[in-house]
Parts: sequence; structure tokens; C-alpha cells
Amino acid sequence: MKNSPVELFYKNVQLKQQRAVVEAANKPRRGRPRKNKLYFTQDTEDAIIAYNTEESHELRNKVFNDYIYKPLKKMAENLIHRYKFYHFDAASKDVEHEVIAFLLEKLPKYTQDKGKAFSYFSIVAKNYLIQNNYKHYNRKKGKAPVLEIDRTRNIVNELVLNEYRSEVQDFYHLFIEHCEKNIDTIIKYKRDIPIAYAVLEIFKNCDNIETYNKKALYIMVREMVNVKTQYITRVVNILKTEYKRLFEIYKDSKLR
Repeated sequence: MKNSPVELFYKNVQLKQQRAVVEAANKPRRGRPRKNKLYFTQDTEDAIIAYNTEESHELRNKVFNDYIYKPLKKMAENLIHRYKFYHFDAASKDVEHEVIAFLLEKLPKYTQDKGKAFSYFSIVAKNYLIQNNYKHYNRKKGKAPVLEIDRTRNIVNELVLNEYRSEVQDFYHLFIEHCEKNIDTIIKYKRDIPIAYAVLEIFKNCDNIETYNKKALYIMVREMVNVKTQYITRVVNILKTEYKRLFEIYKDSKLR
């Protein structure tokens, strides 16, 4: 009988453990054995791939609890404290659980062509924390006394600007959906398609393609797909051109 993806994963882990025991026994002992400090390993990535392709609900739960939950929890904890995402209304532990729940929703979207699982989920988690930390920070600012509000604000201009931003945001989500569905026709070269998917995945956690920090974007894409800057630039320029072209059509259709 053929093994399921999770069953095969456990067999491979067992074989690796057996080989490690044999190698350790044959090596001369030099002091205390070093502890592996990595919390997100190749086993974690393999477990996620097995989880995504497994049909058995019971086996999916098992591999998640055994090999995926703890690395995601540690990732969330490290990101919260490393980048000081402390503007949430909830305690750090509660925020950790929010991040884990969000990553669990995103697990099925991961495939090996999107790069290393650690880099991919680090970016997804970081973007989630950035967005929500910013929202909570603004909410706290909004509770400031009325006297602190700048009296020179032009309310009419702000309303017009907010309406425009709302319109852009509505289009933005449609644009990402359009690109994902038509990636083969938008992107000419096959080697650029994984880059495009990486860029779109990052853009999903941003409100506007024009305002994304270029340096941060390039770093994140390189982490996900490990390509040269020139290829990222080409893909970003193609997507920007497509964005501008479709936005003009979108605006025109709304005016009719």
C-alpha cells in the first residue's frame, strides 16, 4: 500500500534520525555535543509540504502539532520582540496566537517554487505584524484629546484624499487577483514567474504598489526566490506598467 505524504515524511525523518545516530557513534567524542539552535529546519519545511498535500485530516493535525506548530510559535515570538511590535491591545502571548492563526491560514499557499519556507513565512508574519501594529498605533493616537488635533487641517481635502485612497485600495485587490490569474500572459519569461508570485505575495500586505519601500521589497523578494536584482527590477516594472494601465481603465469605467 502506498504511503500518504505525511506517512512518507515520518519515514524519512526516522531514517534521518537513524543515520544521525550511526554517524554520531562513529565520530570521536570531543567534549559535549552541540545543541541545534535552529527552530525552523528542513524538517519543518518538509512537514509543511506534507501537510499541504495530505488528505487525511488526522494525519494533517498530527504533523502540524509535532513539527509545524512550535516553529511557527517561535517565529512569531522572535518577530514580535526583535522588531518591538508592542502597540497591540492584547498581551504578547495573545498576539503570538493571532500570528500563528494567520500563518495557519496561509500554509496551503506555500509551494517550493516560492523559495525557502522560513523566508516565506517570516515575511508573511512580519507583514501581518507591521500592518496590525500600525493600525493599533493609529487607534491609540485617535484616542488622544481633541485639543491635540491640528486646527489647521483642511477637512475637505482630507475627505477627498480618503475617498481616493479607498478607490485605490478597492482596485488594488482586484489588480492582484487579475495578475495571479493571468501571470502566464503578463510575465514573458518562465524564470520570472516565481519572482512575480513573490512580489504579489508581498503586495497583498500593502495598500498601494506605489508606496512600497523599494529597498525592503527587493530584500524580501531575494529572501523568497534568491535571484539577482536586475530580474526583480524587470518584474516590478512589468507589474507597475500593468497596474497603471488597468487603473486608467478602472477609473474610466467608474466615471461612466
